[in-house]
Amino acid sequence: MIKINNNVQIEDWEIELNAIRAQGAGGQNVNKVSSSIHLRFDIKKSSLPTFYKERLLQSPDHRINKDGVIVIKAQQYRTQEKNREDAIQRLRALVRAAVVQLKKRRPTKLKNSAKQRRVDKKTRHGKIKALRGKVKVS
Repeated sequence: MIKINNNVQIEDWEIELNAIRAQGAGGQNVNKVSSSIHLRFDIKKSSLPTFYKERLLQSPDHRINKDGVIVIKAQQYRTQEKNREDAIQRLRALVRAAVVQLKKRRPTKLKNSAKQRRVDKKTRHGKIKALRGKVKVS
């Protein structure tokens, strides 16, 4: 059982873990040992609360496919056990991050005195630049 928080948990039967051979360089064992882990978690069939399911399905994360299945590939470590723990930790972090409520941004308004200072500075700078022109001889 994976504990997300005090009230929410994911049962072991909801997660599908498959051991596969890792990609990349690995020496003599790379073609013999299946140390990489593929974790699959179906959001729609899970026992998560509906709020969690909706937020996860709306998430733009690339690990969630269009069928609502989270696919995590863990191959960072050399042992299958560490990769399994890494995949589970990443699933836990993904579910927790999906339900975090972001603060709504309140746009700030510039004060009138600041606007006036900005305009005054622009006019002063424009006058200085106007003095740089050619001198008229009459």
